[in-house]
Amino acid sequence: MKDIAFLPVEIRRPAPGSVALVTGGNSGIGLETAKQLLDLGVEVWIGARDLDKGRRAAVELGSAARVVQLDVTDPPSVAAAVQQVGELDILVNNAGVNPGNDAIDGTTLEQLRMAYETNVFGLISVTQGFLPALHRSPHPRIVNVSSGTGSLTWNSSPNPQFDWERVQGGGVAYRSSKTAVNAVTLLTAQALDEKFKVNALAPGLRRTNLIAGMSAGGDPAEAATGVVRLALLADDGPTGALWSWDGTRAPW
Repeated sequence: MKDIAFLPVEIRRPAPGSVALVTGGNSGIGLETAKQLLDLGVEVWIGARDLDKGRRAAVELGSAARVVQLDVTDPPSVAAAVQQVGELDILVNNAGVNPGNDAIDGTTLEQLRMAYETNVFGLISVTQGFLPALHRSPHPRIVNVSSGTGSLTWNSSPNPQFDWERVQGGGVAYRSSKTAVNAVTLLTAQALDEKFKVNALAPGLRRTNLIAGMSAGGDPAEAATGVVRLALLADDGPTGALWSWDGTRAPW
């Protein structure tokens, strides 16, 4: 895990036997997150919609990685994953889709439904399914991989996270779904008891399947470092916040 300053609080070493689930864990930020957690001794379940892809990722990561078929948009798949995984300490809601970068006049309802089914409803479904197991954990952590492009503050004024002039008004399906993820993060943190730490991460533009075809994008491992640090927050760490990948607190 890269040694970067992240958050004005301590992180803790994972307790022996700690278990994590990373949705969309077979590629991109999810795969790098799984790798870093495994390196720290955490037992990691890779949640993959395509089981074959999940198995290939597990082979890449080594024998310690486990795989569970998990389509976050399919309630029976979520329920089956809950039963298969069992106990859980860390939930990383990483699975996401970007159906297009059009503005409102070029976005279809199908694109909006696609974005919200995975990025919002799927995230909520998985979180609800695993809450009983997380309640049994002494140090439950939930990390929602969001986006700086979902920040209403950054969307309404120039910001350092993305080319504001170029993207202004675009990507209404994806970006508004991530705004919803930010709201869900805050409300989830408010609803759960104090032992929970629930935060969202803005990973920055990364080379992932989400932006296939784009020439720009940084190393997914760098963003994964931020995810892992939020997953290992100390018991006095923050909750209900959006954090940039570099460790600074981001505005809603």
